[in-house]
Amino acid sequence: MQENANAQSTLQKALEINLDPCKYGTIAEIGAGQEVARFFFQAGGAAGTVAKSMSAYDMQFSDSIYGDAGGRYVSRLRLERMLEYEFDLLIERIKEVRPRNSTFFAFSDTVAAQSYKRRSECHGWMGIRLQLYPDAEPSNIVIHVRMLDEHPRDQQTAIGMLGVNMIYGAYMHHKTPEVLIKSLFDNLGPQRLEIDMINFSGPYFEDIDNRLMSLHLVQSGLTHAVVFAPDGSVVQPAEVFYKKNILVYRGSFRPITHVNTDMAFCGKAAFQSEEDVDPDRTVQLAEITMATLMNEGGIDPKDFLCRIDMLGELGFHVLISNYLRYFRLRAYFNRYTQRKIGIVAGIQNIYDIFNEDFYEGMEGGILEAFGKLFAGNVRVYVYPQLDKRSDNGKLMTIENIQVKKEVSFLLKHLLDNQWIVPIENYNRDHLHLRSRDILAQLRKGDGEWASGVPESVHRAIVEKRLYGYDSE
Repeated sequence: MQENANAQSTLQKALEINLDPCKYGTIAEIGAGQEVARFFFQAGGAAGTVAKSMSAYDMQFSDSIYGDAGGRYVSRLRLERMLEYEFDLLIERIKEVRPRNSTFFAFSDTVAAQSYKRRSECHGWMGIRLQLYPDAEPSNIVIHVRMLDEHPRDQQTAIGMLGVNMIYGAYMHHKTPEVLIKSLFDNLGPQRLEIDMINFSGPYFEDIDNRLMSLHLVQSGLTHAVVFAPDGSVVQPAEVFYKKNILVYRGSFRPITHVNTDMAFCGKAAFQSEEDVDPDRTVQLAEITMATLMNEGGIDPKDFLCRIDMLGELGFHVLISNYLRYFRLRAYFNRYTQRKIGIVAGIQNIYDIFNEDFYEGMEGGILEAFGKLFAGNVRVYVYPQLDKRSDNGKLMTIENIQVKKEVSFLLKHLLDNQWIVPIENYNRDHLHLRSRDILAQLRKGDGEWASGVPESVHRAIVEKRLYGYDSE
């Protein structure tokens, strides 16, 4: 009954598009059948909307139509070639015979769905190239989607519904991209699909910052994590992590201090000393959780973008996630790689990991969590800190910190077997630095804060007046 109600709502969207005499386009689909086109035909009146629907399943046919995409048929490059080819062909053949107030579109998807022989990652690329007013230069929306249903028919239906939502949203919600993004999951849910990348481009979307749109994906629960390249561009996770070693640093980076850069330098040295870690196949990643992005007034877009920019200037990919528990972070990476995973942590991170309350609600508690986190390809490298409570600045390391007696044997076991590794050769001169202290100095106008951050970070704070700098 619920599926019928959802399908009817999707059909209503398709019918509304079909009954609009101005919207006209093509639908080209590879991999999961003609699922999007099917909804438009079932709704009725599709002759008023669909100029052509097609599939090019055979590789030779696909290459002859869209060109060689390096042998990858489920890829962004393949999708973009499909959109460009179909839109240009539509304009060439149809424009002169359609009403002058027509707005044309090409919708395409290329999907690796579940089959009787295939049991691996089910995912796809989907996009629309469209005019948002007559004779306009086209604009584009592209997404990457993971399909979570177990059965092929359910995956196909979900792809069809998502495609209808995308075409409808592109026309009806293009002025409010946050609403458009949320509408992609109309009649669906996060248990069926995950959208881990979205990109708006073209003249109509010039003022949209795709980094903020990606953040909105996580905020809206449409995905658990999004990834940015060092140049700030939004990237699909597999493009970065596939068959790579991954070294990740979790922090707030507000602002980035010399401690953060020293942790990165020392963590990298420790990780690359591990057997089978090829530096040329290693990704360094800074992770910020949604919890650490929040402040009293919610998430500040300017603050968020500046953190992405500053980490990018230092050469980091950036991951924004809602993974509070570390073992979920490891499971996320293991979707894409079976190579080594290194997690660089501070002493406070270790207290969190060994806090049994952190695993409340898990049947196996901390033992279950540790079984999922500490596996053959994972190491946690721990950076020391000074104990601010002691008069002489006692050094706190993974080898001398005190965790609860009930879990101290776990810490000893993990240290003895080198699942947890102390970081050495750190710069003790930086250990007194803390982001919160630098932030307080900065807001008071105390010039000493500048000596605690890298030059590129200092320059960004001054030029962009970040964190209350010079706020009188």
